[in-house]
Amino acid sequence: MDILYLLIPLSVVLVLLVLAVFGWALNNGQLESLDREGQRILEDDSQA
Repeated sequence: MDILYLLIPLSVVLVLLVLAVFGWALNNGQLESLDREGQRILEDDSQA
């Protein structure tokens, strides 16, 4: 039972950390152009 006093705050901190990283990704435009990445795979960009 004593372990819950450690695990519950740690899980709350982990959730807040994940939300902070997700918010950072949204604000910095990391999720702006998902279609572009799918098209980039199909393009032939060989420089040789």
